[in-house]
Amino acid sequence: MDQQAVRKFFKTLQAANPHPQSELEYVNPFTLLVAVVLSAQSTDKGVNKATKSLFQSHQTPESFVNLGEEKLREAIKTIGLYKTKAANIIKLSKIVVDQYDSKVPSTREALESLPGVGRKTANVVLNVAFGQPTLAVDTHIFRVCNRTGLAPGSTPRAVEESLEVALPETYKLHAHHWLILLGRYTCKARKPECWHCPVREWCMYEGKTEK
Repeated sequence: MDQQAVRKFFKTLQAANPHPQSELEYVNPFTLLVAVVLSAQSTDKGVNKATKSLFQSHQTPESFVNLGEEKLREAIKTIGLYKTKAANIIKLSKIVVDQYDSKVPSTREALESLPGVGRKTANVVLNVAFGQPTLAVDTHIFRVCNRTGLAPGSTPRAVEESLEVALPETYKLHAHHWLILLGRYTCKARKPECWHCPVREWCMYEGKTEK
């Protein structure tokens, strides 16, 4: 996709949704971090269902440490890999308390040093909690970028690097939200709903579908 098409692609997404938000529900930067860790290989809807009551009572790393791994497991048992995620969340809670004065760190290096936090999770937290123009490439973005020709790549990191080059600065802050929503509701994995896609005009996918 050439630069002019990329600009039109994102200008159209921006016009339709000027201020996109994460669909994960959270209270503060720490609960956002917990929610993003829980969302790995799980749906936002499933995470929100599990954290609705959890976040009413527990919103700080100290509170999670006091809750303990066993009770946290029980609270999130509907989420995939809940045992591993519970262990990681308790561990990272202790680290945030002990090393970061109970505040979520705002650098990639510090975030990625926490248990259960990889590059994608760090990028989401940096973007949503701290307003940094990071690009968190999940399965939706990976699919959309390759299918449309926007930023092809064989790995999530390759797609992220392609996006960094292709994207004008003005669109970087919200780009990953626009692309996630496009992939989740329109450019679906099994059958993309091209007939109502707002950016169909610039998409390079040869197998466009009709209703």
